[in-house]
Amino acid sequence: MIGLSGTTYLVVKALHVISVIAWMAALLYLPRLFVYHSRAKPGSELSETLKVMERRLLRAIMTPAMAATFIFGVILLLEAGSGVWAAGWLHVKLAGVLGLAILHGLMARWRSDFAHDRNRRSERFFRIVNEAPTVLMIMIVILAIVEPF
Repeated sequence: MIGLSGTTYLVVKALHVISVIAWMAALLYLPRLFVYHSRAKPGSELSETLKVMERRLLRAIMTPAMAATFIFGVILLLEAGSGVWAAGWLHVKLAGVLGLAILHGLMARWRSDFAHDRNRRSERFFRIVNEAPTVLMIMIVILAIVEPF
């Protein structure tokens, strides 16, 4: 336990929720851009516009939001104390967060593929990928709120 005051704890918790919302918004929007990009002809005006949008989303919103999510989440975990580490739900929740981080990394790689006009994945692939963050988010929220085990 790190001993945050009541108000400071609530501010950190609010910042954590805000950063999670921003990260999730980007995790849900970037694959949607990939769907459109997979249909665009390489070198076309649409393709070049999507490259800029994807880069800005990843670098200006998605990655900073993930970093903030981790920073504020670690502070909240430290504040919770050692007893929380025995809770099974927390281990599963953290595995879900790791899954989101892995998806983040994969999306960064796919963005690079698009940036270099070497995407080989289909529109359907990105439509399916677009569902993964939603499933993980639902699992994480239920575990964090309900603490079922």
